[in-house]
Amino acid sequence: MADVLLFHHILGLTQGIENFADTLRAAGHTVHTPDLFDGRTFGSIEEGSEFAGSVGWGTLIDRGVAEAEGFPTDLVYAGFSLGVLPAQKLAQTRPGAKGALLFYSCVPVEEFGDAWPASVPVQIHGMDNDEFFVGDGDVEAARAIVESAPDAELFLYPGDDHYFADSTLPTYDAGAAKLLTERVLQFLARAN
Repeated sequence: MADVLLFHHILGLTQGIENFADTLRAAGHTVHTPDLFDGRTFGSIEEGSEFAGSVGWGTLIDRGVAEAEGFPTDLVYAGFSLGVLPAQKLAQTRPGAKGALLFYSCVPVEEFGDAWPASVPVQIHGMDNDEFFVGDGDVEAARAIVESAPDAELFLYPGDDHYFADSTLPTYDAGAAKLLTERVLQFLARAN
């Protein structure tokens, strides 16, 4: 079974993130959910962004990278939205990565290196009309990874919600979340 380091989104380590981790655990995987916000959660993207900006985006990425130091290198790095930043950096730069799961976000590979590592499989998930994923260009970064990496998949779901797989939020889309979870479990089964 896979060992997963899962980073939360800008609302913090919500019960929805823990519920998702529990689903993976129930399938036999080990999932670690570090809290980059020291227990804080937020009711809106704007509130979470304000907090993240006050801490510093680089500092939050560094916190995620530091969290990985206590674990073996053969991890699957996963992140929801903000959590994609440390997950993607670790997948691209920490030798031994077993894979990457990037939800709702993706940055150009040049942020963390020259290219996506050929030995690291990756799945990227987002909604096809999400103002952040599509509007901010993340989908283009995802497409570039899929075009250049030997084992990369991009899954687009119909809709415009950003946090569609967090079961505790009003933007939750049960059908899309179920399909995302099925795909993630298939990915993790291959990552052993």
